[in-house]
Amino acid sequence: MSYPVADRPLWVPDCDRVAAANMTAFARSAEGRWGRALPDYPALHAWSVNEPAEFWASIWELGEVRGEMGSVVLENGHLMPGARWFPEARLNFAENLLRSRDDSDAMVFWGEDRVKNRLSHGDLYRQVAHFAAALREMGVEPGDRVAAWMPNLPETIVVMLAAASIGAIFSSASPDFGVQGVLDRFGQIEPKVLVAVDGYYYNDKIVDCMERLAAITDGLPSVKRVVVVPYVHAHHDISHVHHARMLADFVKPFLAETEIPFARLPFDHPLYIMYSSGTTGVPKCIVHGAGGVLLQHIKEHRLHGDVKPGDKVFYFTTCGWMMWNWLVSGLASGATLLLYDGSPMIGDGAILFDYAQAEGMTHFGTSAKFIDGIAKAGLRPRATHDLSALRAMFSTGSPLVPEGFEYVYREIKADLCLSSISGGTDIVSCFVLGSPTLPVWPGEIQCKGLGMAVDVFDEAGRPVRGEKGELVCTRPFPVMPVGFWNDTDGARYRAAYFARFDNIWCHGDYSEITVHDGIVIYGRSDATLNPGGVRIGTAEIYRQVERLDEVVESLVIGQQWPPGAAADVRVVLFVKLREGLSLDDALIARIRDTIRASTTPRHVPARVVQVADIPRTKSGKIVELAVRAVVHGEPVKNVEALANPAALDHFRARPELQS
Repeated sequence: MSYPVADRPLWVPDCDRVAAANMTAFARSAEGRWGRALPDYPALHAWSVNEPAEFWASIWELGEVRGEMGSVVLENGHLMPGARWFPEARLNFAENLLRSRDDSDAMVFWGEDRVKNRLSHGDLYRQVAHFAAALREMGVEPGDRVAAWMPNLPETIVVMLAAASIGAIFSSASPDFGVQGVLDRFGQIEPKVLVAVDGYYYNDKIVDCMERLAAITDGLPSVKRVVVVPYVHAHHDISHVHHARMLADFVKPFLAETEIPFARLPFDHPLYIMYSSGTTGVPKCIVHGAGGVLLQHIKEHRLHGDVKPGDKVFYFTTCGWMMWNWLVSGLASGATLLLYDGSPMIGDGAILFDYAQAEGMTHFGTSAKFIDGIAKAGLRPRATHDLSALRAMFSTGSPLVPEGFEYVYREIKADLCLSSISGGTDIVSCFVLGSPTLPVWPGEIQCKGLGMAVDVFDEAGRPVRGEKGELVCTRPFPVMPVGFWNDTDGARYRAAYFARFDNIWCHGDYSEITVHDGIVIYGRSDATLNPGGVRIGTAEIYRQVERLDEVVESLVIGQQWPPGAAADVRVVLFVKLREGLSLDDALIARIRDTIRASTTPRHVPARVVQVADIPRTKSGKIVELAVRAVVHGEPVKNVEALANPAALDHFRARPELQS
């Protein structure tokens, strides 16, 4: 069952918007430089994947990358993995983000409604210089790991840039991770330095981190120095934390440092270690190279996001989600970063729109779940806030359904480019995303990313259109991971992405390419339902259920039924209802009728069960696989990856699922 094709797009850029877009200027420049005819987006995309050396060299030039590009763009371009990008290049990631040293805002920070501050480009450069000098003094070298257990503070960006300036590898986790969740991540990579916060604000409450920090430090014998960043406490006792110093004391000997000796390193020198969500086992440690991240993010920000110097770019994210890394790269495009830490729903739930109005936000990034949530709450920012500066809205984390698109244009702003985007930690960027020069159709991601040879394959590995299948990428791209940590022969890396189709990246998203050449994501392939041998994307059911006013959120799985070797799969739907409501036969019937009316009889759940909460990862993604494991009596190997692990208890041994 696919989304019905809409009669008209929700938004079409006018001629002035198209003419002013960075995408348009880039296409005209490429036509002149390479002698290509690039009259529209399909032609531009075809050139970007068919002539990768020309395209990625053009992105280097578009970004005015500081470094040496070399004469070779791509080696072994037919191999995946195995291709090498810019093998002669030398660059430094931090040098390309610290381009300015003036007094304009590099970043603005809100910690809920309790803390507000600003950091100029000059101040940012100086703070990075101080921290980098302190790291060098204690012996941090290229390839060493610097880990941050931090909120989305300006100091976290300072630490990352300082590490990158040396060539050390940065890795981060949000402070709402528990002790074991942090050790499952940082314990694998053995950091030399750990930077941590004293506490943080969430939902107008202070959450203290110091006791957990002591336990984390005890579990990381590789750590030679713990740097504690003050945020919520005026005074600190750090005597119980081994190797700990306060941030001010750590950098004090180096306050005279005014220059950063950037280490220019190979294109694929490791920049970040990031982590799979890890709900089905210890997280995979994914290593990303500096050059690939830089070029991919320049492309996505400047072309797909139409970010211009001086724009105010916001994404609601924690430091445990790849969107933090994506946001930070906006400095390379001259943007001011708008940082926020805490609950997005404090007070009347409008604080992010307060922020947008106060700072003249031009790009608003959030999750599909946030858009669903404020729609359910009845927020109408278009009527309550001045969003005149806002040009683009980004949504990711899960599929944004057509009703979510319609809500944005009806209640947030009618004239903006709403870009549903999709990629992942695996590539710290996007396979499919938006374009300021294309129409927005309800429920559809606008386009394939430039330079990304995205397709959808059926079970036999054949490209399909207007049918569901596996999202794949058929040619190499610069931001493919350098590898996995401690995977010396690359076996785990190949198994993760290349086991399904030889020499083809299979991403694990159940998808469809539409008649508009847009993309619909129906959910993760490993969570796809399969009743009677028919594949159903979970998003197809969520879209229908969450239209009902009584339902706050839902989660669907396939339960093996009846138990035994010959079991089929039946669809089981769990619903979280509005406070005070109880699931009864009448509501169950409405839920089933709503699903049946807009999908097929196979989509209709065999069981509908009320639960008090829906488990999710730290980045807000619901965890169908973990719930499926609990329902089947199997262990969930890493509950520390969940924001609300206690929610899993609502799914254990439910009597409704025993018959």
